[in-house]
Amino acid sequence: MQIPNGWPRRRWAWVAGLGVAALLVLTVMDLGQHYHVPLGAVFALAIARALALGLAWLRPRLAVVVSLVTAAVTAALTTSISSSEPWPWGTTAAFGHSFVLAIAGARGLGRRELVGWWVATQAVGIVSIELAPDRGSWSGLITMAVLSAAAVVVGDLLRSRSETSRRLAEQETISRTERAERERLQERARIARELHDVVAHHLSVVVVRADSAPARLPDVPDAVRAEFTGIADEARASLTEMRRVLRLLREPVEQTGELGPQPGLEQLAELVESTRRAGADVQLVGEVPTGFDPAVELTAYRVVQEGLSNAVRHALHASVHVAVRRSARELEVTVQNEKPPRSVVPAPGTGHGLTGMRERVALLDGTVTAGPTPEGGYLVHALIPVGEEVAGGDHGHGG
Repeated sequence: MQIPNGWPRRRWAWVAGLGVAALLVLTVMDLGQHYHVPLGAVFALAIARALALGLAWLRPRLAVVVSLVTAAVTAALTTSISSSEPWPWGTTAAFGHSFVLAIAGARGLGRRELVGWWVATQAVGIVSIELAPDRGSWSGLITMAVLSAAAVVVGDLLRSRSETSRRLAEQETISRTERAERERLQERARIARELHDVVAHHLSVVVVRADSAPARLPDVPDAVRAEFTGIADEARASLTEMRRVLRLLREPVEQTGELGPQPGLEQLAELVESTRRAGADVQLVGEVPTGFDPAVELTAYRVVQEGLSNAVRHALHASVHVAVRRSARELEVTVQNEKPPRSVVPAPGTGHGLTGMRERVALLDGTVTAGPTPEGGYLVHALIPVGEEVAGGDHGHGG
């Protein structure tokens, strides 16, 4: 990840500007006092070195190239006044180039690239000594090697710190977004529950009163009886549509699958098999009836899914039996696990999963019971109304 480049802001802009100016002045003084070099070349080399330091904040890679080339040209054009003066790397060359490496590393150059530039710097120094051994000694390379190595380490640490800070800021933003989304979904679920409690109750009353009106009222004409029947049918249809709308309201689209394929009882065998592959001992008992309303099948699938999730979480090594049967006008769903090994009693289903399961089934006027069994296992039992007819018949398959 590359850190954004740019000139420092606020007070650091002044610090950077003063640093560039100081390097320019110090380079002029260093070259003019300690080396034999033409005056014009002194100013040209000082400007190039200061330019490299300024570019380090804006164009890191270009800055390193300019800095190293400037240092190499300086070594080629200069001859030290006395043997005590460092060559091929003067004091300002060593410090200036090291500062460029450190800033370039902080501004995005990776660790390998920095190490590569450090090696290239030492190679230039070694070649300079080999070509002009009378101008300096091998000890003159030590200062640049140590300072540039320290610069590589500092630059890499600064870059890593900046990247870590950025990632933390991104995670905080994501967390805030997730919290806002969770609160929005919770509010949707609360509104859906309230609408269901109010509207479903009154529509149910309308259905009951319309169905019972002919029996409660004496001498009801056939036309009025037919009208009451029509009112009851319309109320039932409205109740069904309202439940579907509320189910969409209380859950994200990704979970309801309203805009894409949603699982049903035909996918139950695959769900059981995937749980087996996770290491659980799961058996699908009997044939699985299919062909029900999609909302019924989705609800039954989610009940089994949550039941298996709880069983795996609280009793991984216990045998689990899943059964889906049609009984009269209800679909019966059971997920039961045996007593776990080492007498570990499964934890009670009091979490959000069981609550959501109950709410989901309640939207279809069904019921869910869950609790420990006398044998030490755990049982989830759901009854979901399906009506008198099944749309696609009672064909099924086992797992």
